[in-house]
Amino acid sequence: MRPSYQTGSWEELQRLLTERILLLDGAMGTQIQRRKISAKAFKGTEFKSCPIDLRGCNDILCLTQPDIVEQIHLEYLEAGADIIETNTFNATSIALADYELPDVAYRI
Repeated sequence: MRPSYQTGSWEELQRLLTERILLLDGAMGTQIQRRKISAKAFKGTEFKSCPIDLRGCNDILCLTQPDIVEQIHLEYLEAGADIIETNTFNATSIALADYELPDVAYRI
């Protein structure tokens, strides 16, 4: 069974792959670390009372700092990436349990 994609995007991807090599984005974690985001910014307003330091929980930035995540994606596109991945590498209830946030996995 073929995965469900936005209308036409699967066909477009296959067409482009027959024409040229496509470039993926780069390391999201590296770009996040480069920005030296504060512990307070990682928590944002939603998780400000969380007793655990969320630095390193890069996936949470999708909720607390979406503009930063978007900016990183835009930088990769401007650099020539054809495909960008989501910032959800550890967005599982198991991984987020390390930060006492397993219930936010679905939202991320």
